[in-house]
Amino acid sequence: MALRLRTEMPELKGASEWVNGEVTKEELKGKPVLVHFWSISCGLCKESMPDVLKIRDQYKDQGLQVVGIHMPRSEKDTEVGPVKETIEKYEMTHPQAIDNMHSIVDAFENEYVPAYYLFDEQGQLRHRSAGEKALKMMERPLERVLGNNE
Repeated sequence: MALRLRTEMPELKGASEWVNGEVTKEELKGKPVLVHFWSISCGLCKESMPDVLKIRDQYKDQGLQVVGIHMPRSEKDTEVGPVKETIEKYEMTHPQAIDNMHSIVDAFENEYVPAYYLFDEQGQLRHRSAGEKALKMMERPLERVLGNNE
């Protein structure tokens, strides 16, 4: 069962390692946040990566903070070297948690990749979606959270 809407953002604790700087729930307060779960073994995740980066870059001036969470789906996915190479290859310069123990995954009750959790400036979950059309489904909620369609 995934997080319910208007639930407070869980803690971002227990990652095996952080790439591009660690962030905490406390540091993200007052900012809209998109938490993006992905896996190195997920083809759809890799296909959607340019779109995630486009959203990150398009809305950064409006304060959107993107946080990536690598969620291993197999033992092979827990190898940190290839995950770091993928982060570099796809130019994911925003904070990336490598969550080999599924600590953050479990806190979010997340089961899918790619999966997206959008939080407003108060840290409340405003939208969640997963799968192939997930980013498309997030466009309107993102505009609302950023105050672009009032």
